[in-house]
Amino acid sequence: MTSAAAAVAPSVVSARDVSKTFGARKALNGVSVEVGAGEMVALIGPSGSGKSTLLRSITGLQTIDSGKGTITVFGEVVQKNGRLTSATRRARQKLGMIFQQFNLVGRLSLFSNVMLGALGRIPGWKGFLGAWPSEDKRAAMAALHRVGVSEYAAQRANTLSGGQQQRGAIARALVQGARAIVADEPVASLDPVSARKVMELLVELNQRDGLGVIVTLHQVDYAIRYCDRVIALKAGQIVYDGPATGLDTKQLIDIYGPEFEDAFWETKA
Repeated sequence: MTSAAAAVAPSVVSARDVSKTFGARKALNGVSVEVGAGEMVALIGPSGSGKSTLLRSITGLQTIDSGKGTITVFGEVVQKNGRLTSATRRARQKLGMIFQQFNLVGRLSLFSNVMLGALGRIPGWKGFLGAWPSEDKRAAMAALHRVGVSEYAAQRANTLSGGQQQRGAIARALVQGARAIVADEPVASLDPVSARKVMELLVELNQRDGLGVIVTLHQVDYAIRYCDRVIALKAGQIVYDGPATGLDTKQLIDIYGPEFEDAFWETKA
């Protein structure tokens, strides 16, 4: 994306004074953050820091507390005063959502799972009957080829490895026509080799296609290696927001406390 285009493109996400309370615990406490078009951002922090709650709030899977907090996605307000707005569905169509547990339908083929990304563009009955337009079928196979799993298109999703399923989930987001990827711990269930392949694929989509990427990661080394910007949360508040290269060991110890040793996947060995 050129600098001129980036200047006029709306932010992927703009969150202002967002809070979320679960019982007596503040999962988010007055969080404000903006992610621009074309950025690749990691959300990090110890367990219970609020990173997944923030991501789920951005996608509308979690409502925020009532009050002055707002969340805007691609220029449209999707949450305000603790309620989802009518723009939420449109915003979700622009966000490709990737989850730790892949969210594929196990009994369906990988191809059919990827085709589900086209549901927002066709009548529901066509999707139910599998009457997919030829253009979408071609797009699905192209997406599967791009992520490196086209040879498994006819195979049931629940027979594939975790890495293959996660790449299928990314292919589904491509068929959806997503303008940004939001990924919640997408490599947590994968072995290191598969995890690196998935992260490299997200980097490619960011750099080659200009897709914004927001990814929660427990592995700090992966956040620093693959993302340009890191936002760290602790106890529901942002304690660092800046370049990945700006994080040092002392800051990470302050952020993670006793979880510091577990926050590194490969380098701690």
